[in-house]
Amino acid sequence: MSIQEKRVPSDLALSHRSWGHSGSFRAMASPCELLINSEDESLAREMMAIAACEAARIEKKFSRFIEGNPLWRLNHAGGKASAIDAETANLLQFARQCYRLSDGRFDISAGPLMALWRFDGGGIPAAADIKQAKVLVDFSLVDFDYYQLQFPSGMCLDFGGIAKEYAVDRVAYLLAEQWPTISVLVNFGGDIACPVSKEADTPPWQVGIENPQRLDSAVALLEIRQGALATSGDTRRFIEKDGQRFGHIIDPKTGYPVVKAPRSVTVLGPNCVTAGMLATMAMLQGEHAEAFLSEQEVEFKCFR
Repeated sequence: MSIQEKRVPSDLALSHRSWGHSGSFRAMASPCELLINSEDESLAREMMAIAACEAARIEKKFSRFIEGNPLWRLNHAGGKASAIDAETANLLQFARQCYRLSDGRFDISAGPLMALWRFDGGGIPAAADIKQAKVLVDFSLVDFDYYQLQFPSGMCLDFGGIAKEYAVDRVAYLLAEQWPTISVLVNFGGDIACPVSKEADTPPWQVGIENPQRLDSAVALLEIRQGALATSGDTRRFIEKDGQRFGHIIDPKTGYPVVKAPRSVTVLGPNCVTAGMLATMAMLQGEHAEAFLSEQEVEFKCFR
């Protein structure tokens, strides 16, 4: 399918900069941005179209909020085996790795809990409802291979913890494969990948880390030539009740948001999915987030 045949979002914008072009659109409930180190406007527009279409494809396939999409059909299979494609199998394998490395705390089968905890102005779920939902959360009961998937009726998979990072990597590497000499920084809501290094005689890309205390302002500035980073935190998705703050990172072992977690964690890594996995796992460690990341020997920023 050519770029002209694909549905390019109507909100796609492109601006010329001193170093090339910047483009933006929205996908996955996030602002999406590309910084393109090229003066060629037509090339930049082609890159933007590829990025927007790929992000839309992944969102349409893996969002749990779209009725009738492939994930919805898997979640409504009623305990029966469902056919899956290689892409879904690969994401499930990564999810299993997250589950094992986190001792079961990074669990994409936490859909029933996520459905209860709504961070759009709703209240605290009833304890009885949380207890009932926890019974349906256990990734070890998810059985899959490269061709089919099966899990108990009532269980619900939620790829929200890995899909956006996966989309960032997919877009970044699609562009790098087609234009291997042009540095492009892909930024979807603060999750970033830049596989093609920016030339040594040009300034590096600069990325601001949002201040948890003052939204839309940067508390730190990182310089990147190549690599990836991801941020996890509760700066924009939380509930406050009786003076207590409940962030959106849910511990499936308790059914409640993680206590004593940082406001935000940013991790640098070789790709966005790895950085995202470590950032989320750090949040799940609560008060031990910094110690966990220090053990991983990665560069990180943690704000409380």
